[in-house]
Amino acid sequence: MVEKRGARPVHVLIFEPRVEGHHLGFLKVISEALAGADYRLTLAINTQPEPYARIRAVMPDILGRASIVSATDGGSGVARVAALFGQAQADLAFLPNLDEIGSSMLRRAAFGFTLPQELRGRLGGIYHRPRFLGSLGFSPNQQLKAAGFSRLLHRGQFSHLLLLDPYLQAELKTRGPGAPVFYIPDFFPTNFTADRAAARRQFDLPEGKRVFLFYGLGNRRKGLGLPVRAMLAMADDTPAFLLCAGKQAADRGVAQGLERLAERGRARVIDRYVTDEEEKSLFAASDFVLLPYHRHFGVSGVLMRAIGAGRPAIVSDEELLGRLTRERGLGILFRSGDPVALQYAIERAALASQEDMARWQAAVRADAPNWTQSAFCDALIASFKDAVERLNL
Repeated sequence: MVEKRGARPVHVLIFEPRVEGHHLGFLKVISEALAGADYRLTLAINTQPEPYARIRAVMPDILGRASIVSATDGGSGVARVAALFGQAQADLAFLPNLDEIGSSMLRRAAFGFTLPQELRGRLGGIYHRPRFLGSLGFSPNQQLKAAGFSRLLHRGQFSHLLLLDPYLQAELKTRGPGAPVFYIPDFFPTNFTADRAAARRQFDLPEGKRVFLFYGLGNRRKGLGLPVRAMLAMADDTPAFLLCAGKQAADRGVAQGLERLAERGRARVIDRYVTDEEEKSLFAASDFVLLPYHRHFGVSGVLMRAIGAGRPAIVSDEELLGRLTRERGLGILFRSGDPVALQYAIERAALASQEDMARWQAAVRADAPNWTQSAFCDALIASFKDAVERLNL
């Protein structure tokens, strides 16, 4: 339970104006964890009819227990967070996606502008993709944000920062042991298993072939073109089948390649958003999950779902995803951006023995406890406890 200031619980303003992608899931889990630890909550969220209906559908109990204010009316950025924080008279402000205001906030800090007075030492959140701390090459913009981040961190402007990259968090703690920077693991959905045979029938998948799932947006950074080119280059009798699901980007060349694969009985394409139940079945139906991402920074919700379903992955050998796959045995790595290397990786997986498959699956299952919702919530509450004690709230 949370320590209390006098007779009242510590009051947290949660600022999350978005509902797409991972945003709503993180808002739900964070709000439920804090409410369960006896924090008082004010939710600054999108109160427009359609997004609010989506929020209400997934977390009605929390909405009934928290104060609700609009995150999208009256400006944006850190100034909007400060105004809502003062209005709510909260003790801490927390952003499930600090990236939302991070870029402009850090660039301003590089030129000497600190946080608004109300937020100094009281602002925390999860920074999902702090590219300015990475090693993806020189960029004046990233250098500027890195300078701003360093200034805010070392001047005690943050209450607590959480990173989804354990290696990056450890590096920051080495540089500044007293910095309020914590590691928090991403997580896969609860009860993320389904009957494999039923799932394969549901999507009309062929017998006798290993199924390789590409899931999510097929934009250039996610690299869908690579497995399409790799599959087109394979002999037709290779026991590999591409299952592509999720709303695809309008890339004519990739679309034509998928059409050719489908015509040859080598692929199935579901070009639309899928439901949560369909998502679960897609992963259950697959044998491997493809993550051919290019210059991707951070962890991936697709990798989390692969782990939750007990499926090994084929992953670009770069950044965090490559390191996790290598060190934890989560699947097969290939040289990033190389369709020939990916072709060899898919062929290796398609022809692997049952013993090799069992070994990969066992490694994924062994790592799964590190990526549960429970592990996420434990890390979240520990970081809040540290902030409360440090600030003597």
